[in-house]
Amino acid sequence: MFNDFRFRVAFRVTLLGLVMALLVYMVGQPNMVFAAALTVLIIVGQFVELYRFTSQTNRKLTRFLESVKYSDFISGFANDNKLGKSFRELNTAFNEVLEAFRKARSEKEEHWQYLNTIVQQVRTGIISFDTEGNVQLMNPNAKRYIGIANLKNIHELETQNRRMFEALTSVESGKSTLYKEGHEYLLTLQATELRIRGNTVKLVTLQNIQTELQKQELESWQNLTRVLRHEIMNSITPISSLTSTLREILELDLIRKENTYELKAEGADDLREGLNTIENRSKGLIKFIDAYREYTSVPQPKIATVLVKDLFEKVAQLLKQELKKTNIHFTYTCESEYLAIQADAEMIEQVLINLIKNAIEALEDTQHPRIELVGRYEYNAVLIEVIDNGPGIISEAIERIFIPFFTTKKTGSGIGLALSRQIMQMHNGSLSVKSELDVKTVFTLSF
Repeated sequence: MFNDFRFRVAFRVTLLGLVMALLVYMVGQPNMVFAAALTVLIIVGQFVELYRFTSQTNRKLTRFLESVKYSDFISGFANDNKLGKSFRELNTAFNEVLEAFRKARSEKEEHWQYLNTIVQQVRTGIISFDTEGNVQLMNPNAKRYIGIANLKNIHELETQNRRMFEALTSVESGKSTLYKEGHEYLLTLQATELRIRGNTVKLVTLQNIQTELQKQELESWQNLTRVLRHEIMNSITPISSLTSTLREILELDLIRKENTYELKAEGADDLREGLNTIENRSKGLIKFIDAYREYTSVPQPKIATVLVKDLFEKVAQLLKQELKKTNIHFTYTCESEYLAIQADAEMIEQVLINLIKNAIEALEDTQHPRIELVGRYEYNAVLIEVIDNGPGIISEAIERIFIPFFTTKKTGSGIGLALSRQIMQMHNGSLSVKSELDVKTVFTLSF
């Protein structure tokens, strides 16, 4: 009880009151001036000691706040637990708060170490810098791609690697760009912007796609070579065989009489038929080569703002007569009349017309055939879908239909879908397909 803070304060106040009463008495006695002065000093000392004693809580709170401010979570509060229950509860609360801060800092440091280890180990290069160019993070792969081991400010690149500097600073948030460094690196740069403590930080990832691209390029050339070999052999083999046969006909059935030659009627018919076949196969080969030339000489698109609704109306008008010849129910819908894309209108019309014509051919034996054009906005992209309820495309063919000259139709060059995808890639978009057998097929243009 005697150690209780409230008792000790009450004792000091009572003692102070008694001393002040004694002072009042001494002031009234002429022979006690010196004693009164001494009593005044005692009263001042008691006030100072009372202030010091009662300000313990303020000092404790100040020390606690300083511990939080300077992240000093080692200190504890327990020296004055004997001053009563309120002080014990206050000390316990302070210690619990400091322990919570200590755990939070420990977890934060562990989390930071974990993320930092991941950032340092990933194969993708990562670099971040603020609006003033100060580099805040750069992992080893970023250093390797950039060619500088210690980069403090992004502007240092202006003199050492200006092309890389322009690529890093010009890539827009949410977009990507390609950067080629010699024959070793072909980097794709993607950027995003963050707000950290009120500052804007740009985070750029650098990924080397050279190896993957070479693999895809090799595979594409192998597929193209396989198709070219198939098509050329289909034309050359019968031509070569027929040429040999026609030579034999001439040797056996062609008879020389004086200054003229006579050919038997049967031989003449065989000769005529063989030449017709050679002519047709030659024309087919020329048509194939023209299709190849068309695929490899697509002009660059002339980009402009195109309303999807207007695009649909134009395509519907162009295909109106062809659709009239069928019993296909054709519709087009647009999520908004203001939905727009940045594209070459004529090239995208060509893509849509090609897809719709393919759908018309696929619906020849389908009951209640339908084709639908849909324009909508999803995940920051404008999507145009060409939907039909035909027999669908088998999974094996879906993986190959975009390969040049591959076709599942009896007629056609097999260039249409490959050309359509190429046009979409030139628009920084994509062309994909999903199909459910005997339910529907959906070709999607994504801008």
